[in-house]
Amino acid sequence: MADRLKGKVAIVSGGATGCGAAAVRLFAAEGAAVGIIDRNVQAGQALAFELASLGKRVVFATADVSQKDQVEAAVANVKASLGPVNVLFNHAGTIVIKPFLETEEEDWDFLFDVNVKSMYLMTRAVLPMMLEAGKGAIVCTSSISAVYATPNEVLYDATKGACHMFARAIAVEFRDRGIRCNAICPGFIETPHGLREVAELTALGVDVSEAALKAAQGRFGQPEDIARAALYLASDDAEFVNGTQLFVDNAFSAV
Repeated sequence: MADRLKGKVAIVSGGATGCGAAAVRLFAAEGAAVGIIDRNVQAGQALAFELASLGKRVVFATADVSQKDQVEAAVANVKASLGPVNVLFNHAGTIVIKPFLETEEEDWDFLFDVNVKSMYLMTRAVLPMMLEAGKGAIVCTSSISAVYATPNEVLYDATKGACHMFARAIAVEFRDRGIRCNAICPGFIETPHGLREVAELTALGVDVSEAALKAAQGRFGQPEDIARAALYLASDDAEFVNGTQLFVDNAFSAV
């Protein structure tokens, strides 16, 4: 077992299921104490219990990460339980798939709250601890959708473009104070989120069939593919990687 995050205290938002849960497991296996922040209480508590029973230092704190008071309370809970946080994986997010002219203002506000405002709130809550320590690593989940548009995903694409630039701007502002911030851009990943995206796009006539996905990226990505990328960016192995976007899409974006 490696220890690339030995001595680190990490938070994973949206860490109860999918790629977030895969990252929690991998971060813990690599020596980190991990705080899971998610609104899915049942799955989050089950994951924390599973890892604690294996001797890992893991705590679950419930929060709607689009709400400032809940984020601040959850981060304070993690700090009290595990110590000051020096790794943050901003992974929480969701999707709205609709023809653009069928979207409503509420859809726009909801998606920007969950996908973008959450990164602002989480980073705003954690960054002072990193600055006090003089070092920290932030990883933000963007998407291939930040730069590759898909029909019926205008709102989602716009949020991921914002995630892209959020990570770059944090990196530029805080580089000289020991902070790194990078974005991961997943392709289509085999999670409940990814499978729902495929089903809803298919229903709207967009070709995301198995054959189309195979042509675009070889296979469905797996949660562990994203977790390994997050581990690299969170670890000191990436100490000179800052303000970049790591596409984890098996050449989808290279064609």
